[in-house]
Amino acid sequence: MYTLPKLERFNQNVLSKYHIYNSVFITLPFDSVDNTGVLLPIFTELCDSGFKKQKTPTEIFDFFSDKYMHSDSEKDKINLMFHFIQYIERQIVLFDAIEDAAFPVVNNMEGRGSLRDIKEKSDVRGNKEELINFLENFNVRTVLTAHPTQFYPGSVLGIINDLTEAIRTNNLLEIKQLLAQLGKTPFIQNEKPNPYDEAVSLIWYLENVFYNTSGEMVHYLQKNVFEGESIKNPLIKLGFWPGGDRDGNPFVTTEITLKVAERLRTSILKCYYFEIRSLKRKLTFPVVDSLVMELEQKLYRSVFYSKGDIFITLEEFKLQLNKIKTIVIDQHQSLYVDQIDALLIRINLFGFHFATLDIRQNSKIHQSVFYDIVDYYSKSKENIFPEDYFQLADDKKLEVLSTLKGNLDAADFENEMTRSTIESIQAIKTIQKNNGEFGANRYIISNNESALNVMETFALFKLCNWENATVDIIPLFESVDDLHNAHLVMEQLYTNPEYAQHLENKDKRQTIMLGFSDGTKDGGYMMANWSIYKAKEALTEISRKYGIHVIFFDGRGGPPARGGGKTHKFYASLGPNIENNEIQITIQGQTISSNFGTLDSCRYNLENLLSAGVANQVFNQGQNELSKDEKNILDQMAELGYEKYLSFKNHPKFIPYLEQMSTLKYYAKTNIGSRPSKRSKSESLDFADLRAIPFVGSWSQLKQNVPGFFGVGTALKHFENTNQWEKVQALYDNSLFFKTLLENSMMSLAKSFFPLTAYMSKDPEFGAFWQIIYDEFLETKRLLLKIAGHAELMENYPDGIASIQMRERIVLPLLTIQQYALLKISELNKAENPDLNLIKVYEKIVTRSLFGNTNASRNSA
Repeated sequence: MYTLPKLERFNQNVLSKYHIYNSVFITLPFDSVDNTGVLLPIFTELCDSGFKKQKTPTEIFDFFSDKYMHSDSEKDKINLMFHFIQYIERQIVLFDAIEDAAFPVVNNMEGRGSLRDIKEKSDVRGNKEELINFLENFNVRTVLTAHPTQFYPGSVLGIINDLTEAIRTNNLLEIKQLLAQLGKTPFIQNEKPNPYDEAVSLIWYLENVFYNTSGEMVHYLQKNVFEGESIKNPLIKLGFWPGGDRDGNPFVTTEITLKVAERLRTSILKCYYFEIRSLKRKLTFPVVDSLVMELEQKLYRSVFYSKGDIFITLEEFKLQLNKIKTIVIDQHQSLYVDQIDALLIRINLFGFHFATLDIRQNSKIHQSVFYDIVDYYSKSKENIFPEDYFQLADDKKLEVLSTLKGNLDAADFENEMTRSTIESIQAIKTIQKNNGEFGANRYIISNNESALNVMETFALFKLCNWENATVDIIPLFESVDDLHNAHLVMEQLYTNPEYAQHLENKDKRQTIMLGFSDGTKDGGYMMANWSIYKAKEALTEISRKYGIHVIFFDGRGGPPARGGGKTHKFYASLGPNIENNEIQITIQGQTISSNFGTLDSCRYNLENLLSAGVANQVFNQGQNELSKDEKNILDQMAELGYEKYLSFKNHPKFIPYLEQMSTLKYYAKTNIGSRPSKRSKSESLDFADLRAIPFVGSWSQLKQNVPGFFGVGTALKHFENTNQWEKVQALYDNSLFFKTLLENSMMSLAKSFFPLTAYMSKDPEFGAFWQIIYDEFLETKRLLLKIAGHAELMENYPDGIASIQMRERIVLPLLTIQQYALLKISELNKAENPDLNLIKVYEKIVTRSLFGNTNASRNSA
């Protein structure tokens, strides 16, 4: 049967349906909605034509209100703006649901990158043994984080889920009811969620999406590649940060950490309970039925009647299920053995922990905790620190830290941070006792700058009376300088006898985390990505030298500026000089719902990550290695981009522009996440303390997307000006890594819209600064189109660009309103007696418009 091209499938199943259901939305009988629904398309057209005519947001809105509103009162204008905002927020939800419903039709679920594709390629090439060996040793670890990049409360996420299903089955009556429900459901959370709330909303994805998808993927491989033999290796591992990530989040307490771990255990036991209930209806044979009933009762008591007590151990559960399986095979012609296998696979994947709760803290906090601990010991009879400890050189401090042992009690300290840091180590012990070792066995040190940072954390475990702790200590390297020095830091650790013994106890495995978000914020797009690539090569080389199996954990966000975009292509592009036995990534905010929010999208993206590892190590082994000359070109490009970005970042108007012209300060006013928008409590904006999410988000709200492209055009232009263009062209044609890097930058450009802020070019204070950004945008766009041989951005992803264009059209009025409100605030502040109440109203408009703009950008940027 003939399959339509991807763009046509998108147009038929997404765009057409959106226009139909949006027209249904307009007819719903809500107060003001009918009027809003009539006026909004007119306003959208005026925005579109107005920006083409180089009109300002103020001119566009004023023209609209003069011509189409019956009243010219400020109050009526403000009311209409709020109605527009509410309406557009719901249009975005509708578009999300339609895209989710169409996902398996638009994307080829059995095509390139699928498990079926892996199996068929392996059959054709005759390297099945190699594939089996790879699958017995490879892992994909997806780590869900609560980093705040999505504004949907749980009730709205529930509607999206139900609406997706109704659209998939074309149930018009239910669609109308859900759209009506959507119209009446608040989108705003009156209070910030606490970390436990965030955990509960993300556990929904574990229970309803990852549980089924992961199990089905491994089951498919077990049947079709392993021919029924059990896969011992948990191919897919889940990680979890809400409730464990303490970095800059004062609301994560020990109580919440333990509560989240308990919720994770209860959730997985509940999943097992429902599966056992389903099996009970099938396994109705003598002996087997009573064994199944016994399991059901023990799980039921553990889930519904328990105050933390578990009435069955993991080992008992496995043994009983295997006993049932044996009887069914021996006595009942293997009837329903497939369903028993499916449950055994899930138990192997998720144990009693479901997802590993990672603990994370900043190295700066550990340093202050150590001041407290040294002071505490200085007053005790058994002082284990030399008196001049803080004056010692780092290598001498490392010697001291290597020998420490103790039995610290959190209650002995007055400082809240010291107490909670010691308690977090005790919490890991408790979670391991209740959920198993994988419940919490990773401690991540963010802002890791030295071997001392790692050894301080290592010593903390021993000072808390946990010798040979069953915990991986994971340094997170983020800034450009830290990435450059990472291999030297690790060599110091590998050659430290105490730390080397710790790694010996961990099967000589060391996980290292690398942060894309803060790397880009610090060094710009090219330098951050290339620094991480080079750091991985250097870390691989030093780890192999000392016989250590290094595993890289990438802190990736949604947009290309934070390591997002076509992520699986990066992993497929890694050469033989980068260890790749495990793909570990953070999944944040809207990337969770957009890329892993439905069974289809989750399966598609997990299979793509798995197949990236297969492509790299089985099918294309030894390929994708960059030559010395290619590395020199990337070095030059990264350096040129870095110089351009640094001069931009150090511009005297850089911080004032973000503070006065962007929505940066409004992020703190949204009740989106439990984490503050910056690490320090100071009133002034310290760039180092600013979190990457509001930084990248503020550029995105301006539709300038600076972190995703700035410096790329300058770097490419150098090669054009010096008659060396063929070098970068050849690199683009031959290197999947470089091509993916530039394609993701194109996505950032495609989501930029400079006419929105063109009025800033005439601003007496910021005009020249705006022009710097725009000039770099134009150069980057021109040269990326040239190197790709394209007439338009992203033309090789026609469905992707069609989705972006539709989303950008939906939010164009929202962006216009936001800029209009920002201009009004500026104007009111300049008045002799500013109307403070009116300023507050316009500030609320800016904050509210953040929501829809962010949610609309969910397709990986």
